[in-house]
Amino acid sequence: MRHVALLRGINVGGNNKINMKELKKVFEEAGMENVKTYINSGNIIFSSSHPSSKELAAILEGAILENFNLEIRVLVYSLEQYEKIAKAIPPHWTNGDEMKSDVLFLWEEIDRESLLEEVGIKPDIDQLFYVPGALLWAVDRQWVTRSGMMKLAGSALYKRMTVRNVNTARKIYELMKEE
Repeated sequence: MRHVALLRGINVGGNNKINMKELKKVFEEAGMENVKTYINSGNIIFSSSHPSSKELAAILEGAILENFNLEIRVLVYSLEQYEKIAKAIPPHWTNGDEMKSDVLFLWEEIDRESLLEEVGIKPDIDQLFYVPGALLWAVDRQWVTRSGMMKLAGSALYKRMTVRNVNTARKIYELMKEE
């Protein structure tokens, strides 16, 4: 079964540096197959016969701790789970000069539709949708600094999610479908 592991907080601002070639090797040594990394922010596509995303995440977190001495949270989605998120991204959303669009992948303990009210968006500026496993957010670039989502970065909720822009999220989905 094809999966993606999304690592939170690696290679950001010079912190928690992990070399992707070394990380690929660690995944292979942990029993993952057909391992492929995508960009430096901790996106690893792999195959495993293990059915539980939660158990796979625990295995991978342990392998990262053992090999890199870093406590990194890992979210794992099967192709089926990830596909539902990727297909929910509105096709016109981009991450570029005119629009900022992100997918906020959620750990199980905060994965609930009521997050839409808890996050505190500004409806006249932000677009925010819930799909099981993620929040989908977009804002016109000119309004990013006024967005209600800017307050999220310092919150306790933010520590229980990992963010990828929609371009990256779509590319991960394409890579997952290749194998």
